[in-house]
Amino acid sequence: MNALFSQAERQLSTLPVPVQLILPDGTRLGADQPRVGFTLKTLRSVSHLVRGRIGPLGEDYVEGRVDISGNMRDLMAAAAAIMTESPIDNSHPGWLSEMGRKATSVMRHTMDRDARQIQFHYDLSDDFYGLWQDPRRVYSCAYYRDSGMTLAQAQEAKLDHICRKLKLQAGERFLDIGAGWGGLLLWAAENYGVDATGITLSKNQHAHVNRLIEEKGLQDRVRMILLDYRQLEETRPYDKIASVGMFEHVGRAQLTGYFAKIRRLLRPGGMAMNHGITSGGTYNAQLGSGMGDFIEKYIFPGGELVHVSKVLETLSDGGLEAVDVENLRPHYARTLWAWSDGLEARLDDAHRVLPGEQGARSIRAYRLYLAGCAMAFERGWISLNQVLCQHQGVFDASQLDGPPSQAYPFRRDYIYR
Repeated sequence: MNALFSQAERQLSTLPVPVQLILPDGTRLGADQPRVGFTLKTLRSVSHLVRGRIGPLGEDYVEGRVDISGNMRDLMAAAAAIMTESPIDNSHPGWLSEMGRKATSVMRHTMDRDARQIQFHYDLSDDFYGLWQDPRRVYSCAYYRDSGMTLAQAQEAKLDHICRKLKLQAGERFLDIGAGWGGLLLWAAENYGVDATGITLSKNQHAHVNRLIEEKGLQDRVRMILLDYRQLEETRPYDKIASVGMFEHVGRAQLTGYFAKIRRLLRPGGMAMNHGITSGGTYNAQLGSGMGDFIEKYIFPGGELVHVSKVLETLSDGGLEAVDVENLRPHYARTLWAWSDGLEARLDDAHRVLPGEQGARSIRAYRLYLAGCAMAFERGWISLNQVLCQHQGVFDASQLDGPPSQAYPFRRDYIYR
């Protein structure tokens, strides 16, 4: 045990911020004037720290076996330095591992299980999310078009960025797969005049957005449906489709079918945009050092990440052609820090909204999740990509705009005019 403590002290001395451990018997290791403190109620947590197992150490905090003091940025700087190995894996899995991964993905993503997994996360509490999100409750990467933007301004810029990319026109049929609390759905309807359909598996989101639709008097051309994407009717194709922050829940084994479904829902010449988190490693489905397991247990059960190269592969296998890819990784790091700062500023309110020990566990989990993901985006362990796609069209090479029925002009300047 003394050897473990000595190793812990050596590790603490190398960290970029002063950190102190308080052991169960009151013994203090590390800095005398710490900026981050860990008060341990079990010695097992020392082993997690020494081995760089950030996920289990985070679980100890959520379950009350460790208390943490200090701000989230200092904590994440220490956490990144504690890790003994990279949390991304670029090694190609063997065929047996790949088969097992695929079988697991298939089992985890039945329609019933997906509904329960979505409701586990998004139906936690609308009021809780409202404490740290922008007023539109846009729960995805913002777009800081100007560096001085507030979170609310950057989220509106993101909504408009998507609408411009899709070249939304008044009267078009627009589908939002995984429409969240309705930010994009309502922005597109109110600012671009589209006939908009949104779907979600979250009962809270479904009720919230339908209240907004009624309040705004948009019932004639906006609807929000509680529905799995696999159940969408295909007889009337949509002109434009967006899927924002949803495909992470699809599962890697279902991605080709997911994109094939989008192709069948999209009219030839129309455009679809997939906006989602991708892995930094080529082959890893989640972050290592136990972080992926932490997120699976407390935040996003059933979530699976793929590298952007896999997105393009499965998109093509599904019959779509990628025409524009944009990496927004730094934007998501800034978005997550804004969310993290918002939650930290309203912890007392959060405990009122989520009372009791179960509520306290959720708050502790989200504190680590938001700040941890901000760090992961900063360091490139995960990324965010918008992929614009269409049916593969045929056009005269002398006319880049293609036939009138084809929406994508093969020039980016249309987005910014």
